[in-house]
Amino acid sequence: MPRIGVIGSMVWDVIHGRDPGARPAEEWGGIAYALAGMDASLPDDWQIVPLIKVGRDLASEAARFLGTLRRLARGARCVEVPVPNNRVVLHYQSAERRCERMSGGVPAWTWAELGPMVRDLDALYVNFISGFELCLGTAEALRRGFRGPIYADLHSLFLGMQHDGMRVLRPLPDAPSWFGCFDTIQMNEDEMRQLSPDPLALAADAIGAGVSLLVVTLGARGAAYVAAPGVDGGGAVRTALVPAPSVDVLDPTGCGDVFGAALCARRLAADAVEPALRHANAMAARNAGFRGAGGLGRHLRGELLTADAGGPR
Repeated sequence: MPRIGVIGSMVWDVIHGRDPGARPAEEWGGIAYALAGMDASLPDDWQIVPLIKVGRDLASEAARFLGTLRRLARGARCVEVPVPNNRVVLHYQSAERRCERMSGGVPAWTWAELGPMVRDLDALYVNFISGFELCLGTAEALRRGFRGPIYADLHSLFLGMQHDGMRVLRPLPDAPSWFGCFDTIQMNEDEMRQLSPDPLALAADAIGAGVSLLVVTLGARGAAYVAAPGVDGGGAVRTALVPAPSVDVLDPTGCGDVFGAALCARRLAADAVEPALRHANAMAARNAGFRGAGGLGRHLRGELLTADAGGPR
């Protein structure tokens, strides 16, 4: 069976301000949302291989979450490391804007570690949840050493970290070099503006670096894309906005992660760009009506849930 490796960070979130007047919510976040979106969107013949380091303090809970995935490869697990797991405190300032403070010490992957692990994989999905999953040198080695498609959500590469753990939006250093490591890249509108005030110039730079598909998420408006010549058999660069379905309940936590994983999964199923984007928008909209990542895969598949997420406190 074909297998996709998923690189990212399991994070325990404490969320303030999402529900005015309610106590802070505690739940799995980070790559857990992407795993749920991938699990709900992959073709039946694909399997998920997590390439995820988890701190010893939350390793058993992370294993329990992985056990809920239907597409998990037999025997697959996170790699336990002897440090505190990453934890994030989120404060929502509006429906789509938040500030976050991160703690924990999960180290980055090196190419010496990753090289043997990706040798028998068919595709890779990389989500920079902490921004420290890979350094640029490791990403470049991954591109040279792995010949399958690589999808990357660049998200937290755009976040610097202050001494107190507060994350601060910043331009991405060495952006063209990062672009050259991936076939498809995803970023949101704020991140795009850190790179260029001209979206078309940014798209030209990305395609020039070897990116075949650039996707910019626009919140409730949907997602815009630029596809290089040859994508889906097209003969020229093309771009369009794919609107998102409207939702009555909006919890943006994890929507970008679900979106990207679902898009990646449907591209592996050989969906053309716009049908894949419509599916990804629909999955992100469905995520907006659910709390947390526990049980999210079943919710995204439209199944009735009877148990809550559970997890550490």
